[in-house]
Amino acid sequence: MSVKHPIISVTGSSGGGTTTVRMTFENIFRRENVEAVFIEGDSFHRYDRAEMAKRQADAAVSGNHNFSHFSPENNLLEELEETFAEYGRSGTGRLRHYVHDAEEEALYGAPSGTFSEWAPMPAPSDILFYEGLHGAAVTDKVNVAQHADLKIGVVPVINLEWIQKIHRDKAKRGYTAEAVTDTILRRMPDYVHYICPQFGQTDINFQRVPIVDTSNPFIARWIPTADESMVVIRFANPRGIDFPYLLSMIHDSFMSRANSIVIPGGKLDVAMQLILTPFILKLIEKKRRAA
Repeated sequence: MSVKHPIISVTGSSGGGTTTVRMTFENIFRRENVEAVFIEGDSFHRYDRAEMAKRQADAAVSGNHNFSHFSPENNLLEELEETFAEYGRSGTGRLRHYVHDAEEEALYGAPSGTFSEWAPMPAPSDILFYEGLHGAAVTDKVNVAQHADLKIGVVPVINLEWIQKIHRDKAKRGYTAEAVTDTILRRMPDYVHYICPQFGQTDINFQRVPIVDTSNPFIARWIPTADESMVVIRFANPRGIDFPYLLSMIHDSFMSRANSIVIPGGKLDVAMQLILTPFILKLIEKKRRAA
């Protein structure tokens, strides 16, 4: 953690909705004139797409059917921790991008499924923003969580997460439902051991809960809409959170526990704006006072 060079980390599973949360942060940064550096969890994968596929096939032949991107061994978590630490010390560091598709090929100058070259972060900046799988990871080798000043967990209930992933991967990546199901099954042990524990490290968790039947996510024809969902927002430390104000500003919301507020899914963006803006402004104010 660093007063002069604060870090915000948004963590969640693939298909969990972290990209949507990133868009809300981008809007807040733009409105409040905060200059942010963005880094993506995908850029810290250890292997590019082709090499990952090869190693997954080799692992299956050797009897390992749980080879996944969720595993620390398949990511550069030591480098991620050092990136956080270096930014906290100096406000600088290196970044690269994972190129997902043809559109990003033109943007980053590298073939789809590969990485761009490492390059210095844009400078100067007010804040570092991470969005990806391991933003609050703690293992026997690394402690990424200790370096972030604000940690956000994005974690839909599991059936909804699976529905979102199946629909996204079919629509954007051309995968079959069977292929996505195989991926979900293959990465489940790593999900349990390395993704779920991070939500015990976060400062705020946003968990979307559908209020329609999602009993069999593998045959769901549609993703439940925002209006067909509620969102549970849990604060690790509720001290200083003005719950009466939030309840008055977000209609049809209610407290479910002393540290949790439940809101209609359609009010998520408003709630995030109300909750996260003061956190961001506090980090920036501390930074400017320390400068």
